[in-house]
Amino acid sequence: MEQQLSYADSDYHHKHQFTRKEKLLARMEALVTWQRLEAVIEPHYPKAGNTHRALRS
Repeated sequence: MEQQLSYADSDYHHKHQFTRKEKLLARMEALVTWQRLEAVIEPHYPKAGNTHRALRS
């Protein structure tokens, strides 16, 4: 069973200070066109079963 938050806890919970990483990721999410980025990366991304012969056993 979860413990109920006190008023002070709930008030503090909403005043979360964002880290530099969280700010960067939020900004990237707003700016980057993910479909275009994925289209550029996809041809170079390794595919299942497409390994080098020396690595196969």
